[in-house]
Amino acid sequence: MFYINKILFFYFIILIGSISFADEGYYLTLRNDKVNLRQGPSLNYPIKLVYNKKFLPILIKDKSGNFRKVLDHENNSGWIHISQLSKKKAALSILDELIVFQKPSIYSKPLVKLEIGRLCLVKKCKKDWCKIKTGGYSGWVAKQNLRGRL
Repeated sequence: MFYINKILFFYFIILIGSISFADEGYYLTLRNDKVNLRQGPSLNYPIKLVYNKKFLPILIKDKSGNFRKVLDHENNSGWIHISQLSKKKAALSILDELIVFQKPSIYSKPLVKLEIGRLCLVKKCKKDWCKIKTGGYSGWVAKQNLRGRL
């Protein structure tokens, strides 16, 4: 009896370990100033909306051939051809008044406040900080206050 319970427990652990939870996805950015979001994974599907912001970070949720199912910061979802996506690093600020610092420390000189949703090009990231460039300013922000391809 003890032996059977061990075997059942072992199979239960394997079963639990093999269940794949919903994949969070990964971020890419828009390659061009004009990118079409389509209703389905083909050029034959109608266009839902047109993005007009190069480097906008887009969450990739699924793929079908050369198309990627995406979700944007306003919860719009649809399909974009892979040729319109880039691995360039960019992110959006998620705080209403995000402070950009001269160095990666809250004790360094503050340079500017960014509004929520501000697009930032990410130059590099350290453990908890990212060096960004936006609107003529270059400095450091806390990584936790950014959403996108870091």
